[in-house]
Amino acid sequence: MKLARTIGTVTLSRSHPALAAAKLRCVEIVDSVDRIDTQPLGGDLVVAWDLCGTGIGDLVALAEGPEAAQPFRPDVKPLDASIVALLDNVNLE
Repeated sequence: MKLARTIGTVTLSRSHPALAAAKLRCVEIVDSVDRIDTQPLGGDLVVAWDLCGTGIGDLVALAEGPEAAQPFRPDVKPLDASIVALLDNVNLE
């Protein structure tokens, strides 16, 4: 699980049938907790399936790999990342 910030929406003109009605977001990975409030974050960009209805600028939790497709089981979805939580606050002590 990684922290990321939603920075854009991805629009497809053609896609795999399993991605029908998918809401895809472009997210930037938070590479350091010290930089969580800076814009831009400077991390890697990832396209992720949005399961939470996020908006631009929202801080999110990102699942990658096989775990990203777990909410869709037993269906098989061709994806590597999905947004699984919308984070209101991050408090590290």
